[in-house]
Amino acid sequence: MKAFARTSLGLAALCTVAMAPAHGLEKLRVGKSVSEAFTFTPVEIGIRTGIFAKNGLDVESIAFTGDARMQTAAAAGSLDILIGSGPAMAFIVKGAPIKGVAAMAGPPLLMAIVARPDGPKSAAELKGKKVGVSTAGSLTYWLVSTTSNRQGWGPNGIQIQPMGAMQGQIAALKRGDIDAVTTDIGNALNLEERGEARIIVRFNELTDFHLHVIFATNQIIADKPQLVGAFLKGWFETIAYMRKNKADTVKIAAEVTSKSAAITARTYDECMSTFSDTGKFEPKALATLAKSYVELKLLPAEPDMSQLYTEAFLPK
Repeated sequence: MKAFARTSLGLAALCTVAMAPAHGLEKLRVGKSVSEAFTFTPVEIGIRTGIFAKNGLDVESIAFTGDARMQTAAAAGSLDILIGSGPAMAFIVKGAPIKGVAAMAGPPLLMAIVARPDGPKSAAELKGKKVGVSTAGSLTYWLVSTTSNRQGWGPNGIQIQPMGAMQGQIAALKRGDIDAVTTDIGNALNLEERGEARIIVRFNELTDFHLHVIFATNQIIADKPQLVGAFLKGWFETIAYMRKNKADTVKIAAEVTSKSAAITARTYDECMSTFSDTGKFEPKALATLAKSYVELKLLPAEPDMSQLYTEAFLPK
């Protein structure tokens, strides 16, 4: 019995050590504007492969249902790093306590508009139609407005419906409450494979664009700027890992996004080229964003984009 007790105590001690937080790692709360996008999975891949831990970080991943809700959490002091959209840089002009620290993705290869099989067949048939997006001012909102503009209808030629989480949007699409949904290509391919929707718009031609931007809160920049640099170093090491390890990337990303391995592999092939390896902001892409803020009436005038970001924390 004494030997059994010693063994039990030993096992209990080992379990306690295993469950204890890693010593010497700095906690970092990282928000993602949506949960199911492939382009946000580097957060989990960096966590599960130990890349962030190697850079001294204990990263907590927190998913939201759109940029606006994530910005609210940042304003409340609940986040340190935000993985959001390029259009979300407009929130900074409106007083959001954040700053862009890396341009993480370029053209919106990730995104698509899908309609029911019996619905619109192209962008030209979307005039006056109801198209679901996550939140007002989000990337999906911007893309639908841009689609309307490109068709010559102005930013309001399509009825944009902010609806929150993607599950609710897809349910509304199936019921016929809306005519189309703006979603990531993984969801689009999944719906198409099941015969529940058809891809009618892609955005590959928007080459001068920043699909996603990494933001840091003003608080973390002021209090612990070294953690911002450590996160970005871990992020770009994760992107390099993903490029070299498709099978492992697909396995983790499929679990995170709740997609099949086959759909995730196709999404990997579609989207990996949009990731930046440097995080540098491109002048033409910034000009596109600045112009869009006025076109979409998010801002009354084009902002000085140089005030909305810094490249000081990018890996040298």
